[in-house]
Amino acid sequence: MKMGTRGIDGRTKVFGSLCTLVFLVNLGRLVYAPLLEPFRGIFAASTAEIGLLATLAWVGSTVPRLPTGYLLTKFPRHTLVCWSGIVLAGSSVFAASAQSLEMLYVGALLMGVASGIYFVAASPLVSELFPERVGQVIGIHGVAAQTAAVLAPVVVGLVLAVTVWPLAGWRVIFLLIALITAVSTAVFYVLARRTTLPDAGGTDRKLRVAFEANWRLIVTAVALVGFIGLVWNGLFNLYGTYLVETKGISEGIALTLLTVMFATGIPAFWFTGNLADRLPFVPLLLAITAGFAVCLFALTVVDSLLGVIVVSAVTGFVIHGLFPVSDTYVLASLSDDHRGSGYAIFSATMMPFHAVGPYLVGSLVDFGVEFDAVFQGFVVILLGTVAVLWVLSTAGRLPAGAND
Repeated sequence: MKMGTRGIDGRTKVFGSLCTLVFLVNLGRLVYAPLLEPFRGIFAASTAEIGLLATLAWVGSTVPRLPTGYLLTKFPRHTLVCWSGIVLAGSSVFAASAQSLEMLYVGALLMGVASGIYFVAASPLVSELFPERVGQVIGIHGVAAQTAAVLAPVVVGLVLAVTVWPLAGWRVIFLLIALITAVSTAVFYVLARRTTLPDAGGTDRKLRVAFEANWRLIVTAVALVGFIGLVWNGLFNLYGTYLVETKGISEGIALTLLTVMFATGIPAFWFTGNLADRLPFVPLLLAITAGFAVCLFALTVVDSLLGVIVVSAVTGFVIHGLFPVSDTYVLASLSDDHRGSGYAIFSATMMPFHAVGPYLVGSLVDFGVEFDAVFQGFVVILLGTVAVLWVLSTAGRLPAGAND
């Protein structure tokens, strides 16, 4: 890949602006989680109905990923990053104007679309800005995204507490996202225009060719992260409701514990991102999955508030290690000729599993299955998946990745 002098001098600034944008797109995708309980009261919604709201944000994040991969064969990565910012700003304004839960469904879907466009376009760009330390920069980029997850409950709680319109304070949140995103997108556009960016994707022109050349890697990566992502999305999006209904914890403390779970993900992104540059990918991903299964089971059996706090913190650290490792596994293992298209196919295939999590959990609970029974069933499936993939890995049937 080529990198001019202006690119060498400017790529750190471009990376910094990408970290700002990933903070915003992830905030737009995750801000619904701490708002689900307030929305349930405002719109008199059931658990499944509010679960659908969170699911639509993730469905929206899924839908544009393959089309974005196709567009990456026609347009530069930074152009699509700019479009993701425009979509997020516009959809945030629409969500702020919602008068019904149905309008919020549309807003959540569109805000998710912005994140889907962003991650497919920006993740290859991040890895190509610093090709000698992909895991580290993916980890730092993930820290910025995770900071949004940590601050989402804080922002929601603060705005709802201080607004002079208690039933409309949530609208202020969406308007702030829109305004800051518009400014940040403009800054990124200017920096990208002034910098000679990597041209690693110059020969990446066909999705089909990328899949045919890398299908074993893509299928393995989806198998490693697909179901665990479904479980995690179902858990964190309904975490407040779970703690209130099952553990007898107040809504305020539940919101704080969600923040704790996200906060421990910040060091996890940095730590495992660096670890991904040094250890074999597949065993590391299987260890993370097994650790998450143990944490999830522990959550269903602890009764004390202290126990829930500890398990929440450990669960957050373990699960957030999954994302920089899986992204590095795919991005570092794909060649320049296939990186954008291959990552888009992986992302588009993996995300539907993640998206269905909140609605699946909410529907099972509304059907009469207890939260703990749902999560314990997930634990069994997760451990079974780890066992099968471990056998295949030790038999040499799974692609190990570029750092093995």
